[in-house]
Amino acid sequence: MREMTIPESGSKRKLLDAAEQLFAEKGFEAVSVRDVTQLAKTNVAAVNYHFGSRDGLLALVMMRYMIPVTEERIARLDSAERKWSGKPVPLEEIIDALVRPLVGQVRKSELSERLFYKLTGRIFAEQGNGLPPQIEDQLRQISDRFTRAFAKALPTVPPEDLAWRIHFVIGGMIHMLTHQDILQRLSAGVSGAPTMEATLGRFIRFAAVGLREGTMTEEPVKKGPQATFDF
Repeated sequence: MREMTIPESGSKRKLLDAAEQLFAEKGFEAVSVRDVTQLAKTNVAAVNYHFGSRDGLLALVMMRYMIPVTEERIARLDSAERKWSGKPVPLEEIIDALVRPLVGQVRKSELSERLFYKLTGRIFAEQGNGLPPQIEDQLRQISDRFTRAFAKALPTVPPEDLAWRIHFVIGGMIHMLTHQDILQRLSAGVSGAPTMEATLGRFIRFAAVGLREGTMTEEPVKKGPQATFDF
């Protein structure tokens, strides 16, 4: 894994902080090097000096936020699989392992909670669009591990259908992260201002229902003596 060096002060740190804020607010394509240097109050040449290029700056921003998230995801899934000793991990626990690391990492970020979730949501949305190799490798590991866990928990769902269900869950997660403020405006405040923990709980319940759709069957009604005793 590439070693990340995040300076505590100086022009490199100012550029990194400015880039994170702008990328979170406007998206990656909308932000130019000049936008970053103006906010950081440095010159354009400083980007090339410290990061090699705009792409180098973007890669460091992504790595700074995503590598801890992806590592925690794997650790949480490992822990859940050990807990269940080879049995299928319940869906809610798999989904929790996928999304909860975002809540944990926001507390370690210097960005505001709103900007942190916007930035990480935008990074997830960039999958397949030239992410840094280190993040691509970790995302492939995560995709493989979590797909296997979901397949074990949902053995009757065909692989093609499961792939789409997981895709919809990831899309919902990205939307949840990046557009909470839009929901508040469109609902005229009806959506309230819940904590991320509350929103996470809602999302896990919603995603679990969608993943399970069509897999649950009703228990047959017991008759006669069997109605009293469970054999």
